[in-house]
Amino acid sequence: MSRLLQEAGCTVAGELGDGLALLQWLNQPHEVDVIFLDIQMPGPNGMEILAEAPACPPVVFVTAHSTYAVRAFELAAVDYLLKPVFEDRLAKCLQRLRNQLIRPLSPTELRTLLPPPVRFPIRAGDGEIFMELDLVTHFELEHERVWACRGLNRYVTRWTTLSEVEEAFPDDGMLRIQRHLLLRPQMVKGVRPTTVGRIKVMIAPKVELTVSRAMTPRTRECIRARTV
Repeated sequence: MSRLLQEAGCTVAGELGDGLALLQWLNQPHEVDVIFLDIQMPGPNGMEILAEAPACPPVVFVTAHSTYAVRAFELAAVDYLLKPVFEDRLAKCLQRLRNQLIRPLSPTELRTLLPPPVRFPIRAGDGEIFMELDLVTHFELEHERVWACRGLNRYVTRWTTLSEVEEAFPDDGMLRIQRHLLLRPQMVKGVRPTTVGRIKVMIAPKVELTVSRAMTPRTRECIRARTV
């Protein structure tokens, strides 16, 4: 991000690695035009900072998760860049900043900035309908068919292996918690220990998945990183 900004002719005044460092930085006087802020980071996340620091400079969120976009604009973010950030999209954002278009956006303008939902086909009778990835808690392999699951609800997809799902969504951060289970860790609502060295993750009320012993440490780490 720093390189892209510099290539676009911007001066990068500083880079901070976590939420606490940013809060300390905001308590000191600085002459900056805008802050490019990630949402998921150690300490207070980007949305918590923006909600608690109304006097901070204009903020552009930069994140890999489109699910936060509406909330970002509700908190008066100037723009919302979805990773990976491309030069043309950054140029559009910088032009708005240079034109001082720091104002609430209309619904029509919002639709031009929000990334479209990621969708994939599921079978419905003789045809197909399209399901948004953000609604899925996990994928399950059964009898050489991959099922997209929303808690206990299951929908059959085109895929025949979980590797195909991982290849289709390489930036989603899915975890293979069992040979037949692919978890979207951002959908985890709770964690509890089970047998020695294993955990269960709650993905919906009274719906849990068991994580293999080998994947338990990585799953714990990934869930902590998303909830700090």
